[in-house]
Amino acid sequence: MAPPVTAPMTAPMAEPVVPGLPLDDETVALRLPGSSARAERRVRAADDGASPASGGRAARRRAAGRRGRHGGPQDPHEPQEAAQEAAGTPRSRMDARRAARASKPGAVVLVSRMVGEVFITAGVLMLLFVTYQLWWSNVLAHAEAGSAANSLQQDWASGKRNPGTFSPGQGFAILHIPKLDVIAPIAEGTSKTNVLDRGMVGHYGEAPLKTAMPDAKTGNFALAGHRNTHGEPFRYINRLKPGDEIVVETQDDYYVYKMASILPVTSPSNTSVLDPIPKGSGFTAPGRYITLTTCTPEFTSKYRMIVWGKMVEDRPRSKGKPDALLG
Repeated sequence: MAPPVTAPMTAPMAEPVVPGLPLDDETVALRLPGSSARAERRVRAADDGASPASGGRAARRRAAGRRGRHGGPQDPHEPQEAAQEAAGTPRSRMDARRAARASKPGAVVLVSRMVGEVFITAGVLMLLFVTYQLWWSNVLAHAEAGSAANSLQQDWASGKRNPGTFSPGQGFAILHIPKLDVIAPIAEGTSKTNVLDRGMVGHYGEAPLKTAMPDAKTGNFALAGHRNTHGEPFRYINRLKPGDEIVVETQDDYYVYKMASILPVTSPSNTSVLDPIPKGSGFTAPGRYITLTTCTPEFTSKYRMIVWGKMVEDRPRSKGKPDALLG
């Protein structure tokens, strides 16, 4: 019996090889479930130019970013550096030191800042000093002078008697210059601290410049006062004209003088203006005179200005105020 004819056994057909695809060694052996999907991803990644491990859409976006906006090569560290620069942080320790040195001001800048601060401080101090001299010193002096004048008037009204002589700094009379709206207490002596800086007018009552009191039958009643600052009672005595009244009020009398002459400028050492018959005044015979002295030009003490007057009325307080104070 002839053996059964069997169809010749044919070899299994191999899978067709697609030209251009790399061979996958895993296809000749057992593979884990899903391994064929990984192989397909490797093939697609190879076509896109990305590494197999990068995988998927995110990998393609990262790869496109590395290739640059215009398709050129890109430094893999650039995204990190760009992020650091955007955050404002140095890219390295050397960059940090360089940035610190760049932000630190140089010696010239520091010196200029110090000089500027010194000038600003000096300017503020000068402004405060000028404000004190031209404004605040007047405020304080007017307050003190007003208090002294009120105290005198209260003592006179209460019948308190003044002594025959006055101690330095003691007030004893009140000066009125109606044309200039001046009302200032008169104190004994010409001390800058105890009299003049307090807004008062000082009487030359101490040797060797001792002058007469207003109640003397003859002589020169001489006074000193500030022209600027500290109440400045003699600020505008240069505006007085012959015939303008100057009144000295005491406990018992009003002494009325009329301005006679002025010496605009003279030396501070010219004490002859205080003589009983003051030189330069135009007076030639003994009489009852008043002399006002102050500094000139304004805001300096280089020279002196002198104003003279002659008594025209000695009016007891019992007869009331003189006409010069009633206008």
